[in-house]
Amino acid sequence: MLKGKHIILGITGSIAAYKAAMLCRILVKEGAEVRVIMTPLAKQFITPLTMATLSKHPILVEFFNPENGEWNSHVSLGEWADMLLIAPATANTLAKMTTGIADNLLLTTYLSARSKVAVAPAMDLDMYAHITTQNNLQTLRERGVEVIEPGAGELASGLIGKGRMAEPEEIVEQVKAIFAKECRKSLIGKRYIVTAGATIEPIDPVRYITNHSTGKMGYAIAEELAQRGAEVKLISGRTTLPTPTGVQRIDVLTAEDMYNAAVEAWQMADGGVMCAAVADYTPMSVADHKLKKSDDDMSIALRRTKDIAKELGATKGCRTLVGFALETDNEEANAEGKLQRKNFDLVVLNSLQDAGAGFRGDTNKVTLIDRDGHEEHPLMSKREVAAIIVDKIEKISK
Repeated sequence: MLKGKHIILGITGSIAAYKAAMLCRILVKEGAEVRVIMTPLAKQFITPLTMATLSKHPILVEFFNPENGEWNSHVSLGEWADMLLIAPATANTLAKMTTGIADNLLLTTYLSARSKVAVAPAMDLDMYAHITTQNNLQTLRERGVEVIEPGAGELASGLIGKGRMAEPEEIVEQVKAIFAKECRKSLIGKRYIVTAGATIEPIDPVRYITNHSTGKMGYAIAEELAQRGAEVKLISGRTTLPTPTGVQRIDVLTAEDMYNAAVEAWQMADGGVMCAAVADYTPMSVADHKLKKSDDDMSIALRRTKDIAKELGATKGCRTLVGFALETDNEEANAEGKLQRKNFDLVVLNSLQDAGAGFRGDTNKVTLIDRDGHEEHPLMSKREVAAIIVDKIEKISK
């Protein structure tokens, strides 16, 4: 996948710079030609000699060599590269990228790059979570920059949280996936709807019924479909996730809202993926004031919500419809029943019995069930699961 690819590895001033050595080594081993640009501060964390040895090329730091005036042309570098990969990417560098500040060779090369750009953020948890950093990352995503999400764990500060640069092996796999997407536009002209996230069923102006879904799986599927050229409408419950690049997002709150949006979008769709965690029941009535507690027990009367998947399945025709089944017992039997009842072409089964699967996490372990049988997959990232699901959609749709 990476053989013959020209990759510029940008290293910024972060303690995570030590991981850049292994990252460079793996990229070279995979067949890529790697040129390294370091910011001046990056030299305080890892030596140019180390990176020159691993990349087999001189390291670039300054705009020119003061000894002989030799010019390091950021324009030529930008034309040479098939990808600019900045790993680690500090909060400072991300901020400068969004505003166009070009005060070092790496940033001027970024502004000159015609290639795909990817960043692997690395910083302390509060810096990563800060609204400024999150806004900067969202801006870069909207401009087409691939963001390789950091992991969670113990940080250099001693705090525990999200902000660790992704491991080199994971970064290389995502680099491969980015190149694969660039040359794979197999769904151009196709239109899909994807439902994602949790619905909210109000009890009164303050309280509501919901579930633990974050929408991560549905958003990953919508992004994968869009990256293969499809026109995607993402019907989303409440979430903190950014809208995937190239996806039209429709925000809803209740199961009724999601039903109406999905039925309308389905009319012009070639297929759909029902990934949302939609409430099965909603309060019979919603109080217009906050319900006060008392010494007595409280009962809330619930009514059944409309079944979105069943409604779309009834009008499916030759279109492709995918559903999800999150189970705690009799998993495969329940998923097979859903396949038949709702006229799905494919059911993606995951079980809360499997560690790392289900809500909130960045990984999932799934079994794909269709009328031809079962296809089990090991635990992997939700991005990887999304690619497998879309592969299956393409196969079914042929």
